[in-house]
Amino acid sequence: MDSKSKIQLFFLTTLFLFTLTFVNAQTLGTYIVQLHPHGTTSSAFTSKLKWHLSFIQQTLSSDEDPSSRLLYSYRSAMDGFAAQLSESEVEYLKNLPDVISIRPDRMLQIQTTYSYKFLGLNPARENGWYQSGFGRGTIIGVLDTGVWPESPSFNDQGMPPVPKKWKGICQAGKAFNSSNCNRKLIGARYFTKGHSSVSPFRIPEYLSPRDSSGHGTHTSSTAGGVPVPLASVFGYASGVARGMAPGAHIAVYKVCWFNGCYNSDIMAAMDVAIRDGVDILSLSLGGFSTPLYDDSIAIGSFRAMEHGISVICAAGNNGPTAMSVANEAPWIATIGASTLDRTFPAIVHMGNGQRLYGESMYPLNHPMSKGKELELVYLSEGDTESQFCLRGSLPRDKVKGKMVVCDRGVNGRAEKGQVVKEAGGVAMILTNTEINLGEDSVDVHVLPASLVGFDEAVTLKDYINSTRRPLARIEFGGTVIGKSRAPAVARFSARGPSYTNPSILKPDVIAPGVNIIAAWPQNLGPTGLPEDSRRVNFSVMSGTSMACPHVSGIAALVRSAHPGWSPAAIKSAIMTTAEATDHTGRPILDESQPAGVFDMGAGHVNPQRALNPGLVYDIRPDDYIIHLCSLGYTRSEIFSITHRNVSCNAVMKMNRGFSLNYPSFSVIFKDGERRKMFRRRLTNVGSANSIYSVEVMAPEGVKVIVKPKRLVFKQVNQSLTYRVWFISRKRVKRGDGLVTYAEGNLTWVHSQNGFNRVRSPVAVTWKSK
Repeated sequence: MDSKSKIQLFFLTTLFLFTLTFVNAQTLGTYIVQLHPHGTTSSAFTSKLKWHLSFIQQTLSSDEDPSSRLLYSYRSAMDGFAAQLSESEVEYLKNLPDVISIRPDRMLQIQTTYSYKFLGLNPARENGWYQSGFGRGTIIGVLDTGVWPESPSFNDQGMPPVPKKWKGICQAGKAFNSSNCNRKLIGARYFTKGHSSVSPFRIPEYLSPRDSSGHGTHTSSTAGGVPVPLASVFGYASGVARGMAPGAHIAVYKVCWFNGCYNSDIMAAMDVAIRDGVDILSLSLGGFSTPLYDDSIAIGSFRAMEHGISVICAAGNNGPTAMSVANEAPWIATIGASTLDRTFPAIVHMGNGQRLYGESMYPLNHPMSKGKELELVYLSEGDTESQFCLRGSLPRDKVKGKMVVCDRGVNGRAEKGQVVKEAGGVAMILTNTEINLGEDSVDVHVLPASLVGFDEAVTLKDYINSTRRPLARIEFGGTVIGKSRAPAVARFSARGPSYTNPSILKPDVIAPGVNIIAAWPQNLGPTGLPEDSRRVNFSVMSGTSMACPHVSGIAALVRSAHPGWSPAAIKSAIMTTAEATDHTGRPILDESQPAGVFDMGAGHVNPQRALNPGLVYDIRPDDYIIHLCSLGYTRSEIFSITHRNVSCNAVMKMNRGFSLNYPSFSVIFKDGERRKMFRRRLTNVGSANSIYSVEVMAPEGVKVIVKPKRLVFKQVNQSLTYRVWFISRKRVKRGDGLVTYAEGNLTWVHSQNGFNRVRSPVAVTWKSK
């Protein structure tokens, strides 16, 4: 190579490295920039949008259009914008006046024919549905994966007109136009900018409010679907499908796509939903515990709460791990999951005569459902991928014509069945691991299959190892109601205490979330797998994602019955009337043990009683600010959440001994503390001249003193205050690092009618450094 060529090569290499370095330095990420709502620089601009663009403009070279970087301009859920920025631009923006915080965009994940009867709602009786007008006039906004508008659950026959206050739209897009909305589904929008800036759409997906995955259709119909007679999934769970608030209107905000849900899109949807005029926001999505000032859902929901909107969120599916609960802001209703007393038996008959209980929704009318005896195979030697039946892991020569045992985990339950089918297997037994124990989330499998618990799995594998040619057949038993104890806490339901704010007991309540039947898109098979060519109007899902819309619908019923109530009053009504016992009158179980307050919060929802709670613990928006001060949050952190500029020193001086007027108690004794005092304020929403007396079940190791012991309400809407002292009788050694717990409850009982029992769970924690 001559010297000229070497010089040219050196120059090109140097230029390439310089360009690569420059491009990497300028790599763009999506950031949410929060601004001061009354910023000093805003007055120079005629609109919020122009003000927001001016910040981007300051970071760019003169020839670049700032609107090319802007994703969203927020003005209701918070003041600020989402934009694509480089790290150097972020650093520059941080130093500009009126910039409060800059957060990188984060991805979150999405977390019935019978459940309304299980919860005591019966259209044949003069009960809660009639008292609340079935939720008429209330608008439920659902942030999820969109909606399948043709589902019979969204038929508007008999629905009242769209409320005059509604300002939303029916946004057109792929396979979706304004005619897809009606008096039931009154609005639909979709939000892609946050997702597409990070993860371009590679999988065919509807760029519209239309649902591609089924999750959003399922949750929307659970909250407010109209009655659909003769609903079933291939003959299972047949009956009339109804949402919790069948008279309510639904507005859908599609924020979740195949890869997940991005905070910038979620914030944009909340921002618009507040202006659209929703009454309830239902979010069956979330991640892990996050400080409130860094949590977009917490920030957006604070603004929603200030506008009188109840925000209901899923607690998450990371149970049974302690401190796994998400969406734990005190102004959010955080919902865990419970079971129903409806089962779908699929008994495994082993060749040695033993029977193992399992469950499945494999179609009863399919020729393969008759239970032919087959050879069993469990590929447990060497390759763990085969144990889990991952794609490509099952050798055809070993599974063809056989019943394959697959361990739960790694890939989806129904996907394992598809893997078995593609490898030539003809049936499957899905075995719970020690993590799942007896949890029984069923699926509409693509081949004959049964899910068995962990104990049954051990027995099954022992049998397989004990004989040269193990055999089994599956007997499908249809739908069985009322034979099992319920409700119980779902194994996967996220647990407290709250990691970021243990002074508030979370989750708030539990609601049905296991094997819930609800509406399903017509472009998907009931498993949601692309290979599943079957088509149904309803399918089954499990998760706190399913529990959340149950409570969203119940909140709509309460709001319709009491339109003047605040979000805190509605949440109080749902919490203080929740049940701590199951339908047999015994304590709600978590596996084989009585459930604790960190598992179920105040207990299992009871919509009938929630409509007539007698008393409520109301909370004003300003009270939450005092609460944040009491937690030691800084001025800027509180401003990020509330958009209020406060001096916590002054606030706490004016509110000595403050405790948030929450419907539950979380008492924390740190480093030898012996005494804690809480003030609470109850408002009479029942009848005039009502007298309530207190009943206390003291936590072990704690003395509880309540003053006064009697509350006499002369008028409706009158508020009275009481104080409660928790005195520790337990001596905790300093320096042992132990954390111990106890629990009890405090209940105000109506002295005359006995019906109104206003119960608050009590959690006590002893912490030693």
